[in-house]
Amino acid sequence: MPRYLSLVRIEENTIDMASADPGFEERMGALFEEITKAGVMLDTAGLKPTSDSTRISWRDGELAYTDGPFTETKEVVGGYAMMQCKDMAEAVEWGRRFLEVHPKHWTVGLEIREVEEMPGS
Repeated sequence: MPRYLSLVRIEENTIDMASADPGFEERMGALFEEITKAGVMLDTAGLKPTSDSTRISWRDGELAYTDGPFTETKEVVGGYAMMQCKDMAEAVEWGRRFLEVHPKHWTVGLEIREVEEMPGS
């Protein structure tokens, strides 16, 4: 069964857990329990802020390092989920349900991509 990587995109410093409605954590916990019991969730985590990050790029045979925060970037990856689903439609459905759990005043997006399996893996 194919795997899908869901990248959670946020505008850094605009989401504050203190601004979440009282039922948010319970709703998210229930969804994670359901998706885990369904055998879909393989791994998930939130990511530390870009102020604790380093970007490494390769160009013209040279490495360049940039320490965060990345002020020139509006949207960053704030977390991820690795899911095993029958197809993209199922992965998108779980993604929709994940987004709908969030407070209405937050801006959160997902990029869902199928993992290209390496030969022999």
